[in-house]
Amino acid sequence: MSLDTSRWRSQSTYDYVDALTAPDIGWEWLRRNADYQNSYAAFSRTEPPTTALTEGAARKWGLRFPGRSGV
Repeated sequence: MSLDTSRWRSQSTYDYVDALTAPDIGWEWLRRNADYQNSYAAFSRTEPPTTALTEGAARKWGLRFPGRSGV
């Protein structure tokens, strides 16, 4: 995942942050985290995701997967 850093100094680029909730801000941080990106890549290569992967993601990243029992 490559981020567009060309407008990082533009205040208008980040105006949406003013309306974010705590979970939204957490997601904004998490999705930019290289370690999370690697975990997500491993997760998305497994179809369907195994229980070990979903439980591992829940523990490591605090994620929840609606509709999956036990997680």
